[in-house]
This record gives sequence, C-alpha cells and structure tokens, in this order.
Amino acid sequence: MSFQTRDGRDWTPQYLISIDAKKCIGCGRCFKVCGRDVMTLKGISEEGELVNLDDDDDEIEKKIMVLNDQGACIGCGACARVCPANCQTHTSAASEAA
Repeated sequence: MSFQTRDGRDWTPQYLISIDAKKCIGCGRCFKVCGRDVMTLKGISEEGELVNLDDDDDEIEKKIMVLNDQGACIGCGACARVCPANCQTHTSAASEAA
C-alpha cells in the first residue's frame, strides 16, 4: 500500500507493530505525539507483570509504553521520530502481508 503526499511525492505508511519493553524508558514522548491512542503508559510490578498506573497497591519498578490499539495506527511515524530509546518496530502493510 503506497500513497502520495499533497504535492505528489510517494509515501508508504510505516505502522507501529511492537514496543521493546527492555529498551523503553517510559518517557511518554510517543504517547504525546500520537492523537490516536495507539499506545498507553503502564507500569511493571516487582514481579515483572504489567499493571495499570492507577493501581496504588502495586510497587512499580518501571514505567513503559505498550500497545493499546494497534489497529488505530495510521503509519505516520511521529512516534518513531520522537523516541530517544529507539524501542519501536514499524512495518509497512506489504511487509505484514508477506
């Protein structure tokens, strides 16, 4: 799937398909630039389980971004451009189909 920009240049969307929890620093920059709720911030408990940040009874070891609604991604790549940890994997629709 390929498209064109307004001035006619070719453009292929690169969709977010995963976030590496070991690399993510939980800064939230990607979340702030995404207006589509593709990602959300979660905590990792002492036991290594993902927990909601509003769960006060769990001790949070680290905060990370996780996929919330992968299907809502439009492939703009804004999240990748602001990520200081390079923890995201993106692919085109053609790569996913292969």
